Amino acid sequence: MAISLSKGQKVDLTKTNPGLTKVIVGLGWDTNKYDGGKDFDLDASIFCVNATGKVGSESDFIFYNNPKNANGSVVHTGDNRTGAGDGDDEQVVIDLASVPAETEKIAFCITIHDAEARAQNFGQVSNAYVRILNDASGAELIRFDLGEDFSVETGVVVGELYRNNGEWKFSAIGSGYRDGLGGLARDYGLQTS
Repeated sequence: MAISLSKGQKVDLTKTNPGLTKVIVGLGWDTNKYDGGKDFDLDASIFCVNATGKVGSESDFIFYNNPKNANGSVVHTGDNRTGAGDGDDEQVVIDLASVPAETEKIAFCITIHDAEARAQNFGQVSNAYVRILNDASGAELIRFDLGEDFSVETGVVVGELYRNNGEWKFSAIGSGYRDGLGGLARDYGLQTS
């Protein structure tokens, strides 16, 4: 049975699931009806960060245009441009045993594409969540529902997988960014133009 987390909670992933080597991280969301007349396009972005809290190189920033890290242990399975339908909108497959040793944390973010130009923000998004599934069995292990506590933010760090004493843990973050992907990229050590 899946463990349902609240913001700020942390939980063991590999210690409580012995033999777990490959997971699927599913991210999902719905958009509220609004009268802006433009479609929403939300995107999952992943930052593989080192001990300094920064990405080591651009290949450690995984998204629809860079779908995997250098060794292929973290793979974004594709861009969903509408968010329509039930279930995960975007997924990331992670081979925990192959994640490079210098990667201490894998941060999962959701951003709104062209949010400023389209006058969109997370106040217009509902039912956002992140969940972790056992790739072998398909069983949901962890789930974190973000809730509705965002208004002007255009990007959210939803959660992080991180190493602790040789095991992987998950932390429910739920931290919003007003300056979306640009702010996230800067904070994780990427140069933005």
